[in-house]
Amino acid sequence: MVVSTVLFGLNVGVSAICVSAILMLISPSRHSKIVDDISWPAVVLVCGMVTYMAVLTQNGTLEMLGDAASRLGSPLLTALILCFAVGLISAFGSSMATLGIALPLAAPLLDAGELGAFGLVVALAFSATVVDVSPFSANGAIVIANADVADRTRFQRKMLGYCAITVAAAPLLAWLLLVVPFSA
Repeated sequence: MVVSTVLFGLNVGVSAICVSAILMLISPSRHSKIVDDISWPAVVLVCGMVTYMAVLTQNGTLEMLGDAASRLGSPLLTALILCFAVGLISAFGSSMATLGIALPLAAPLLDAGELGAFGLVVALAFSATVVDVSPFSANGAIVIANADVADRTRFQRKMLGYCAITVAAAPLLAWLLLVVPFSA
């Protein structure tokens, strides 16, 4: 796998799948327990969310939201909306991917000089990562898949309720504590 990625420039994920398939073909009975222990719903969910984030990025939805927010006129209001958008999007996808998209969107706000860079970047990072408990995010799906609970559906509903509270409250809290005090 390392040779294929380094020498031939192949994608690491594709190389890993190919190596796994070869190992399964060579000795299927030896690896059957491993395949049975894979939480396939979590795998499908994570792949779907990664695809969803790629579609949002590719079709320009996130860029359009950033442009619309920057035209509001108030940098503080724009920062608040961006914190909420980052929290909501990250609840359904990857927090790192969301941050990779959100930070360039925040650049025009930071260039204007009315908001503190430290406060806005930390608020965005907090808003994106605190919602990783969502059952629809990569981390949340892994938690649900590996949870040893009697009623998995009830556990998932509780996590979803907690995530809704977190998505509603965390961006506002981050904005109040990190963006407002550091703005000009």
